[in-house]
Amino acid sequence: MFDIIADRFVKLQRKLLGYGRLSPKEITDTLREIRILLLDADVNYKVVGEFLRSLEEKLKSEKITSSLKPGEVVIVELYKEMVKLLGEKPVKLDLTGNLNTLCLFGLQGTGKTTTAAKLAYYYKQKKPLLVACDPKRPAASLQLQLLAEKVKADFIPVKEDIIQTAKEALEFAKKNNNQLVIFDTAGRLHIDEELMKELKEFKEKIKPNYNLLVVDGMVGQDAVNQAREFNEKIGIDGIIVTKMDSDAKGGACLSLRAVSKAPIIFIGVGEKIEDLQEFHPERIASRILGRGDIQTLMEKVERTISKEEQEKLAKKFLKGEFDLEDFLNQIRMIKKMGSLQKILGMLPVPELKNINFDEKELKKIEAI
Repeated sequence: MFDIIADRFVKLQRKLLGYGRLSPKEITDTLREIRILLLDADVNYKVVGEFLRSLEEKLKSEKITSSLKPGEVVIVELYKEMVKLLGEKPVKLDLTGNLNTLCLFGLQGTGKTTTAAKLAYYYKQKKPLLVACDPKRPAASLQLQLLAEKVKADFIPVKEDIIQTAKEALEFAKKNNNQLVIFDTAGRLHIDEELMKELKEFKEKIKPNYNLLVVDGMVGQDAVNQAREFNEKIGIDGIIVTKMDSDAKGGACLSLRAVSKAPIIFIGVGEKIEDLQEFHPERIASRILGRGDIQTLMEKVERTISKEEQEKLAKKFLKGEFDLEDFLNQIRMIKKMGSLQKILGMLPVPELKNINFDEKELKKIEAI
């Protein structure tokens, strides 16, 4: 995630740390390099312009020009501006009511149906109910049903009238004590007036607590344009960016908040049902600048390995009683957390993510 842009930012930071004093020319050169870097990453050109204007104002302040270590100060200001661009604070969904509703919008191919299931898994303690709401695509309803079985969520199939389907689902949820209902609405290959009219009517009549747009992180500015159009014509409360584990340049993530005015709530970071992460601007900014994401890694460890298991292993290490059985358990715990490549990418050592580790070797060690 963000590997290409992070590599270039790491090189830029090394150059900045080599400056004794920062001259006006060096400030101009640095800003030009950041401009090229962001545009190459497919960040919206207007967003790049605003970002650089704000950063330039900070870089020309006396605090930096008179600093004995200007490179370090520049990096701090760059990080602050990046966090500001991404939204500053994480936005969490308030699902504390007895019956909460989420409506997912999005075009075909964005991963909307899979995201619905990932949300059901993420909020599994709320006894989620997944509802198919696209009568023109029976295959999407079948896919959602199979995913519902996988995540052990309740499921309501689509009927010809999606408003009626949604109302029946809400009645079912009240009787069945489902605290969360997730509507997977119609998806099309492109935005058209018929789709927008249908989704707007659905939103007005069902009144979901949150209307979330699912966009594909790999399509760059197309995702940004989709978010802007959906927000203007229907109104959205937040965005979920999928496929962020791919070779996506990262421009969509950096542009979405500024252009659409809607916050990013979650990002999809893999194909597994548990590969959904809350969007934390400060952590994403850290990864973009090549500093890793220790906080998310620690949360992943806590979700995967119980506190009792962690304490038990720590005691064995300290007493020198760590044996092959413990080693096997550790390998299995690591596998539960995901690929080693992803784990290494979260550490604040940029060079680690370039290590080409064969996951099959881990299976061989486990078998031995």
